Amino acid sequence: MHVSYSVFTETRFWVMVAVSVVLPFSIYGVLIAKRAISRFTVLVLGFTLVAIAGIDVFFLQRLATLANATPSLADNVFFVSEVRVALYLLPALFAGLGINVISHVLTTHLTAAEKRFNEEHAGPATDPER
Repeated sequence: MHVSYSVFTETRFWVMVAVSVVLPFSIYGVLIAKRAISRFTVLVLGFTLVAIAGIDVFFLQRLATLANATPSLADNVFFVSEVRVALYLLPALFAGLGINVISHVLTTHLTAAEKRFNEEHAGPATDPER
């Protein structure tokens, strides 16, 4: 069994950092840079942000467990002490933005669906132009 002396030397830590920073900001870049984007794509990107947040929280929990097992005190400062609460702010931001994007897509879809329903079910007596 391989015993690591620090969580910071673990490959999974650096993969988590890369995925947690690069992927969400790439998604933001796509959402901002595109002039036209489908509702489905926006919805998928919103769910992806929420999924990234969940995966980040899982890995932060795993890293806290690993930090307890390592002799390094630097690990304990970041992953075991009260400072670790600050590490959860980034996943909370991603989840919040993802939920906001999902909510926007659903709200605009429902507004358009209500408008179509009202147009289809409006009778001649309620039409103001007749």
